[in-house]
Amino acid sequence: MRSSLRDARVGVVGATGAVGSVTLGLLRDRGYENVRVFASSRSAGRRLGAWTVEEATPAALSRGDVDVFLFSVGTGASRVLVPHAVAGGAVVVDKSSAYRLEPGIPLVVPEVNPGRALEHDGILANPNCCTIPLTCVLGPLHEAAGLTRVRVATYQSVSGAGAQAMERLRGEPPVDHDLRMDWDFDGEEFDEESKLRSETRKIMELPDLPIQATCVRVPVMVGHAEAVWIETESDLAPEAARALLAEAPSVRIEEAPSPGKAAGIDDVLVGRIRRDPTVEHGLALFLASDNLRKGAALNAIQIAELVLQRERTAA
Repeated sequence: MRSSLRDARVGVVGATGAVGSVTLGLLRDRGYENVRVFASSRSAGRRLGAWTVEEATPAALSRGDVDVFLFSVGTGASRVLVPHAVAGGAVVVDKSSAYRLEPGIPLVVPEVNPGRALEHDGILANPNCCTIPLTCVLGPLHEAAGLTRVRVATYQSVSGAGAQAMERLRGEPPVDHDLRMDWDFDGEEFDEESKLRSETRKIMELPDLPIQATCVRVPVMVGHAEAVWIETESDLAPEAARALLAEAPSVRIEEAPSPGKAAGIDDVLVGRIRRDPTVEHGLALFLASDNLRKGAALNAIQIAELVLQRERTAA
């Protein structure tokens, strides 16, 4: 392991996708210089700024010349390629759903459960792009008053469906855009809704927390929004909740959060914090975040930095 975090050898797998491109920009902004980029055979040899894309093959990823890989590929590709990267001695932070709910694999939001990042056996999972901002907001409220129930409606931008979906939206009027649900449906709910429930429970370490989610895709380029209703064990006034969230890491109070305001920034915007008078000890709030940054790329980099920091300290 290198003596400095910024000297770490970092590999970005899926570098040509929507999240991969944001990952590269964030690494550059944070001073990382020893970066290699990988993608499918179709993109091999392509130039991404100063980088040349390498093909993401088992042999290339298992050579042992990368300290940490940031994976931004589909679930199937992650299941095939991640074990080879780990076998080569690297730590992998995977952004797909392949490992999020696997027992023994940490699912980490650094502002909520940073200690879990240090319990890995080579693989760490990055949560869903709506789970991350939701838990950033729920964490301080649970610590103060204890969560007993959560209901959430998400309004997710097309960037969550990938670069091709973004190109379709750019080329068509939003009113005519086909907002196909790109999630699997089991007859009762989308897998996006069940993932939001299961991942939140795992991160918060509240396995029985009642959570109900409704997820929809909206004709917005970047930025996910969430309407959230919570119930707590003890009463928490809106003013107290606002004060807690104002001090919470990676959270910013905004009177009227929106995807447009959240796009391009790292913080989760939260506002419209008010009582829910239909239940005892109820609060309602609204949040928005950049799903490509804190909802994906930035959170993964923060996880990697927790691991790199420990390795550097131990060296």
